[in-house]
Amino acid sequence: EVTTGRLVFFSTFQGCQQRSSKMLRVEEAQQFIWQKTASEKQRKGDKRVKNRAQPLGGTCCCRNTVFSSLCVSFSQALLPMANVAMIDYTLEFLTATGVEETFVFCCWKSAEIKEHLQKSKWCRPTSPNTVRFVTSDLYRSLGDVLRDVDAKSLVRSDFILVTGDVVSNLNISRALEEHKLRRKMEKNVSVMTMIFKESSPGHHARCKEDDIVIAMDSATNRVLHYQRTQGLKRFRFPMSLFQNSIENVEVRHDLLDCHISICSPQVAELFTDNFDYQTRDDFVRGLLVNEEILGNQIHMHVTTEEYGAHICNLLMYEAVCSDIIRRWVYPLTPEMNFSDDKNQSYTHSKHNIYRGVDVSLGHGSMLKENVLIGQGTVIGSNCSIMNSVIGQNCRIGDEVTLDGAFLWDGVHIADNVVICHSVICDEAEVKEKVKLKPHCVLSSQVVVGPDITLSEGTVISLHPPDEEEEDDDQFSDDSGVNKEESKVKLKGYNKKDVGSEGRGYLWKADDKNEDDEEQRQSLWGEEGMDTQAFVFQNEVLGTLQRGEEENISCDNLVLEINSLKYAYNISLNEMMQVLSKVILEFPLQQLDANLDSQNYFSALLPLLKNWTPLFKNYIKRSSDHLNALFAIEEFFLEHDSLCTSIAKVLMTFYQLEILEEDVILNWFSLRDVSDKGKQLRKNQRLQKFIQWLEEAEEESSDGDQD
Repeated sequence: EVTTGRLVFFSTFQGCQQRSSKMLRVEEAQQFIWQKTASEKQRKGDKRVKNRAQPLGGTCCCRNTVFSSLCVSFSQALLPMANVAMIDYTLEFLTATGVEETFVFCCWKSAEIKEHLQKSKWCRPTSPNTVRFVTSDLYRSLGDVLRDVDAKSLVRSDFILVTGDVVSNLNISRALEEHKLRRKMEKNVSVMTMIFKESSPGHHARCKEDDIVIAMDSATNRVLHYQRTQGLKRFRFPMSLFQNSIENVEVRHDLLDCHISICSPQVAELFTDNFDYQTRDDFVRGLLVNEEILGNQIHMHVTTEEYGAHICNLLMYEAVCSDIIRRWVYPLTPEMNFSDDKNQSYTHSKHNIYRGVDVSLGHGSMLKENVLIGQGTVIGSNCSIMNSVIGQNCRIGDEVTLDGAFLWDGVHIADNVVICHSVICDEAEVKEKVKLKPHCVLSSQVVVGPDITLSEGTVISLHPPDEEEEDDDQFSDDSGVNKEESKVKLKGYNKKDVGSEGRGYLWKADDKNEDDEEQRQSLWGEEGMDTQAFVFQNEVLGTLQRGEEENISCDNLVLEINSLKYAYNISLNEMMQVLSKVILEFPLQQLDANLDSQNYFSALLPLLKNWTPLFKNYIKRSSDHLNALFAIEEFFLEHDSLCTSIAKVLMTFYQLEILEEDVILNWFSLRDVSDKGKQLRKNQRLQKFIQWLEEAEEESSDGDQD
């Protein structure tokens, strides 16, 4: 039986669905938080207080190797997610779960974490979740922390284990009840319940480095096999998995690991007994291999609703920030101010626009969709901003374009700057006429420009990259700060890298075994082709095919496509391009060998007439018209044998009032196009159509004057 990314086995092995993997392992950079639930602290009778175990709280093992260029001066736990520190989301989730005490185990930059939390609502007398701190330079992994926990006998009842960079609104009460029931029926057998969220392959919240395949007993939810899929072309399962007495073995590849686990006290003891266990993965694999000897089992709980994600690289950082703004993590939305910070007061308006207090927006500037602006930020005139987060007290000049930009507090952006899918850290400055291509990172107080273009994946920091090699131990606290500052003063900046007025060092892959692409992946994660957009395109195609076969109305198709748009985190620009491409490619499936311009247009014409309301629902602004035209151009460049029909196609779009004549003329007159695009514009039929439009526009203008 095959269903949405899973395979179910009945006694014998049937096969396995394969897919490319996602997500970066970050054991060194993870922050672990241990929690003790309020329900586990309640005991019957007078013995309730005497026997109550000391609660164990959060653990932050902040070895910032993944975010090293960002986290030289502060902990990863304090990275701003939609202008709120990561650790605040984790604590909010735990508090909502019923946690009353949280012990935070800190290593790297523990003083900064403690200072942040002491100023937050978590350390107020009225807080339902009391936060306590334990710091040590000896914590190098989760295993070190748990062995210390066991040595001090801090765990005597069940607890919740999550990574400190988890963002979630999951309700795990049912999972807690299942875990307790199993423990009650078979004491000390089930030691852990792992929480997963059902998420289809290709979903934007799944990353290759953290992708997994799991075999489970579908009757009891017991984990039988656990394997990460990164770099694997095929999955391997032990034959014993399908030769035992379990009737229904279910193999699942449609799960997202929320990095939330409900643990028994035996977990810490097992880490002590096995010094080679450093990570949770080590623990899970070790128990599964030695299950018959140790007698311990691991179970799982799968949720299909709500939200859970783990931020381990900048692709996930971008995805989760976008989900917060798009309200997928409700009630953890910006205007709710769950952190109870007076500086985090926002108003929410349509298209998911959030504005803080004292925000100034210049004349002609547009906040298109999914934009969060912190208090005190000033934006100049004629700016275009979408899918972006802007921190507090930022200064943005005139004619600035931000798309997928994440600006932290105090950032200065000069005039005529373009930033796409990049991160600009605290107090960094971008001078005039600078363009940042996707996946650039400017660390704190970096200055770049003027008049330069940073290529994709550029990372610039005030911290020279060779210093990281000299100081590999990033668990030690601030001992190297003065040394770092003195080295910075001695070294000059390469103006070719940062511009004539720039300040910072370009991080390059100096290791002969590492190239620039590997360095980019170490920070952003492995991306590959745009899987998310590709899957969304296939989903839209399937929706339209079903709509054609079942004669579904355009209104219902719009509802289905909108739900897909939000599910796959697709912007309006991408939406318009995908819709245009899918409809233009639709006749190709039917024509096959009879593919020529005349047959193609004959098959396309009725589709365009039937689906005109679809286009009109999404094409409303000039930029939407242009995006549709770019998609049409791209289609005919990819199918040059059909180029002679482009004039008829554009004429049909115009006659159906989908595209406006002035936008078509503007598109045709664009100069910054590829050589193939220039050749396409030399098509005689297309030129005649453009000439006809120009004459029609002139006649219309003359008529208006008369």
